[in-house]
Amino acid sequence: MTAEAERDFLRAAIELARGNVAGGGRPFGALVVKDGAVIATGVNEILATGDPTAHAEMGAIRAASRALGSPDLSGCAVYASGHPCPMCMAAMRMAGITAVSFAYSNEDAAPFGLSTAAIYAELALPLAQQRMRIRHVPVDDVAPPALYAEWRG
Repeated sequence: MTAEAERDFLRAAIELARGNVAGGGRPFGALVVKDGAVIATGVNEILATGDPTAHAEMGAIRAASRALGSPDLSGCAVYASGHPCPMCMAAMRMAGITAVSFAYSNEDAAPFGLSTAAIYAELALPLAQQRMRIRHVPVDDVAPPALYAEWRG
């Protein structure tokens, strides 16, 4: 991938974001690219759907998985208008995305209340130090086979 092609994909993500803003949405757009071709796009639909997970990257990942008929997006790259949040980064890793590029940083987003830097910082803390209560609670009275072993069959 050339630097100019990368910038072209990022410009396309920004144009998606601008279109979304024109339609009353938030300023985020994303592309999933494989072998130099756009296979899916997404825009932030949080305001339209009321779904806090309806980020541009998540929409593009879902559309790419449908287009490829697989949850495995190995060999794909994501181009996003803004710094992807931790949820989107985790989804990209779980899908096998191999590269991520973004045009606007969390620092660019901060004055507008759109930075996710604080979430990244909190997730780096041990579970006991995070604001959300997160606990492992084993359930010993569940009949065998254990859930994961049952799934493996």
